[in-house]
Amino acid sequence: MLDIRLIRENPEVLDRALARRGKPAMAEAVIALDRDRRQMQTSCQEMQARRNEASKQIGAVKKSGGDAQALMDEVTALKTKMAELEEAEKQAAADLELLLLGIPNIPADDVPEGLDEDANVELTRIGHPRAFDFPPIEHDAIGENLGMMSFDDGAKLSGARFVVLKGPMARLERALGQFMLDLHTTEHGYEEISPPVLVRDNAVRGTGQLPKFAEDLFRTENGFWLIPTAEVPLTNLVADTILEEKALPKRFTALTACFRSEAGAAGKDTRGMIRQHQFYKVEMVSITTPEASDDEQVRMLGCAEEVLRRLELPYRVMGLCAGDMGATAARTFDIEVWLPGQNRYREISSCSTCGDYQGRRMGARYRPVGEPKGTRFVHTLNGSGVAVGRCLVAVLENYQQADGSVVIPDALRPYMGGISVLKRPS
Repeated sequence: MLDIRLIRENPEVLDRALARRGKPAMAEAVIALDRDRRQMQTSCQEMQARRNEASKQIGAVKKSGGDAQALMDEVTALKTKMAELEEAEKQAAADLELLLLGIPNIPADDVPEGLDEDANVELTRIGHPRAFDFPPIEHDAIGENLGMMSFDDGAKLSGARFVVLKGPMARLERALGQFMLDLHTTEHGYEEISPPVLVRDNAVRGTGQLPKFAEDLFRTENGFWLIPTAEVPLTNLVADTILEEKALPKRFTALTACFRSEAGAAGKDTRGMIRQHQFYKVEMVSITTPEASDDEQVRMLGCAEEVLRRLELPYRVMGLCAGDMGATAARTFDIEVWLPGQNRYREISSCSTCGDYQGRRMGARYRPVGEPKGTRFVHTLNGSGVAVGRCLVAVLENYQQADGSVVIPDALRPYMGGISVLKRPS
């Protein structure tokens, strides 16, 4: 959520930011609603002052033996008008909050201009795609040929965009998650968290999925939301709290199942594991000060990159343009891994800084050193460290062999119980 004072004082900043995202101007509507709400507050205060004054006059008139009926009628009328105005002010405040909750974050000044992925900028490229002496195939064909990946079983149990992994393939998925967690907790300084995957409205509202993106989520009949990413519970660990600056940064990581409706992905990636309703992901979240958030984003990006370096997977880093970023992000770096079966790079991680956008929504503050009475909103960052399913896809495609087997990367072998190659059972 943006600061209403920023919009009041600098409406052009909001409209320029929305234009960069390809969105219509909203400052005028916000300011008009805010002006009406504040006028209602002022009118209520003026009526209350007059009511208090009239009440005192009633006592004085009665004490002197005069007729106070007109004053009494005025007080009654003021009471009625105030009740109506207070109700109208509450509705205006609710309308204003709903409007503010739907406004995306302001892109950082250094974010590339552009409205879609075609304007994203490649920042670096690491590793070289492997030269195959046979035509590489896609991961779904590899997994099904091995007898360890079944989309038919997934569809039988749950419908489209689900998969069942079996035997060593299921273990490989688990190994990837364990490897990432161990790397981030033992070398990168993140605290491992095992959070709920069912959360309340306030949690998904705090990180920005509600109210605007409800269609992207799954909701239970009793009102819980299934998390689309562990960013939601991890970031909300600091909701409605005041932290001491010396306790920052806080860095959390978690391996969880994630659930997305993929409402806007009809016809996209209908085959394979790239876009599933349920998938596993290792998430990283940082809570820090405004002064440290830019450096923290670079650090977080490096932590995600290290996963792919250890797995020896070729990748590139992209700076997303303003129109391609998520609504909560002020700046986003995407990591795209090379998939030889598709002959293209595909996203495997996004590392974003949200500034104080989420902190303001969550009521998460910190107390700066030397300012015992003052507080500021924290800055929040989140990044995939990385998407386990997509990493499994990358391992299968990059380590496939001509005979249909898949070599296990060295970094994962300690987690595989002696399995060094995935082979179809004889």
